[in-house]
Amino acid sequence: MSPVPDRAAARRRRRLTGTVKDAFRDLNLQLALLNRRFGGRVAVREADWTCLDLVNRHGPLAPAELARATGLHPATLTGVLDRLQKGGWIVRERDPESADRRAVTVRAVRERNAELFGVFAGMNGRMDELCARYTDAELAVIADFLRRSSAAGRDSAAELSPG
Repeated sequence: MSPVPDRAAARRRRRLTGTVKDAFRDLNLQLALLNRRFGGRVAVREADWTCLDLVNRHGPLAPAELARATGLHPATLTGVLDRLQKGGWIVRERDPESADRRAVTVRAVRERNAELFGVFAGMNGRMDELCARYTDAELAVIADFLRRSSAAGRDSAAELSPG
């Protein structure tokens, strides 16, 4: 086989990879804008929304775990948690498993999630319509790609973390 088709295939592959990266940048931008507008709708700042979403998905969490996950300084996180608690989005509870009586966990107030779902209803409906266009096998590949992309983002963020 001649080297010309290999170079052409390599060029095509680089172009396609570049197209995927560009699409990801566009997606990141659109999701950032969506989150900003969402936060404005429910009066939650962007960093607060990130913390609330993490607690909703993975909680209850200790504040130290949340600080590590978000990369927020503990003092900044305290302000975030104060705002979320004042807004009725989270509660801080004593950790009964800890020997340290000061230890707390942060738990989302699940009853408030209906409000979040209502604001995201448009996006959720559009995602349902979009997913309906793909076969089960295609959706499995897309989900795998997104999970791996998320892991790549998590690893990249960890590389950039101080200390």
